[in-house]
Amino acid sequence: MRRREFITVLGGAAAWPLAARAAAGGASDRLSRFRVAWGLSGPCGRVPPGTEGSRVRRRRERRDRLSLGNGRYDQLPALADELVRRQAAVIFAATVQSALSASTATSTIPIVFAIGSDPVKYGLAASLNRPGGNATGTSWLGGSILTGKRLELLHEAAPMARVIGALVNATNPSADDETREIKEAARALGLEIHFANASAAREIDAAFATLIQQRVGAVLIGADNFFFARRDQLIVLAARHALPAIAQWREFAALGGLMSYGTKLSETYRQAAIYVGRILKGEKPADLPIQQAAKVELVINLNTARALGLTFPLPLLGRADEVIE
Repeated sequence: MRRREFITVLGGAAAWPLAARAAAGGASDRLSRFRVAWGLSGPCGRVPPGTEGSRVRRRRERRDRLSLGNGRYDQLPALADELVRRQAAVIFAATVQSALSASTATSTIPIVFAIGSDPVKYGLAASLNRPGGNATGTSWLGGSILTGKRLELLHEAAPMARVIGALVNATNPSADDETREIKEAARALGLEIHFANASAAREIDAAFATLIQQRVGAVLIGADNFFFARRDQLIVLAARHALPAIAQWREFAALGGLMSYGTKLSETYRQAAIYVGRILKGEKPADLPIQQAAKVELVINLNTARALGLTFPLPLLGRADEVIE
């Protein structure tokens, strides 16, 4: 009997519809060859930014859903081992944590990642042009790279806030880099920074309570998929305490946060999905150069600004890619 093939998504499921179309080339009969499984690194079954709302249509093939739950990165190695045991055709990783777990679990199954970190720095590839191993994909300006700029924009929007809170997830492999970038940016701007850590939903309220006790005047939210998954909670807390806040993802500003500044991810995930399709058609990850997305976007929510009593400087509004009114 021929081995059943399936695509596995470790770290976010929503790219599968795009990957399926790329793999099938529009031919629905080819989809019957694949049994789909996905693992989620975000809590409550949330998916990566820029792709939320996508769903896999039910087909004749059996689907397995492997859910990490609660955004616990410590569960990723076991999940990756399970996906390897099930002989995945391709593993898609939507976070650096899941990509590292998949890379540790297998050196033979192809891995396609879409991450906001340097894949060479983390040992996922030998170089951007020639990955050399079983992993390739896309990377974008994210994580600690844009953290300093986000702090600068927050300071420009709320110049009276001289004490800033920074919410970070210490379990993220990029946390040390992000913390260092925040400290350096704060020093350059003459700002005082207080850090609060949260790596579980129940810790976010406590982190905000700590920052309030420290009399912060604004909050910088770390670039972590766990925080993206808890964006509703973060928006409510920022509003409750009348704190200007900035995050990486457009969805944060669109749903009521004050500002967002980060890479527009739709094209990044589309390119990763194309790579999944090309690999399923026989190409090797080692021969597919890692694609880099450099375009970033600034989104400002004027409704939230008015509620906070803030008036954005005209130069800042002029630089915005999108203004929500």
